[in-house]
Amino acid sequence: MDAEIDAIRERLEAVSEDLADLALERLRAAVDAGGTEVPDDEKRLTRARRALEKAIHILREAEHSTDGEVDEV
Repeated sequence: MDAEIDAIRERLEAVSEDLADLALERLRAAVDAGGTEVPDDEKRLTRARRALEKAIHILREAEHSTDGEVDEV
């Protein structure tokens, strides 16, 4: 894989992990405060993390593609 693309994928993976950690912190804070519903900001953080995971998957697929085409996720 192109070194530039690989570097971007690695940065996306790091941001994805940061988002997962932050979402978990928000969820714990809500539970500690006696909340019974998932906070809206945790939902947004999780959606953003999932979007990054899709992008990471697409970049990984390109690594294994023999014809240069990438399947849709």
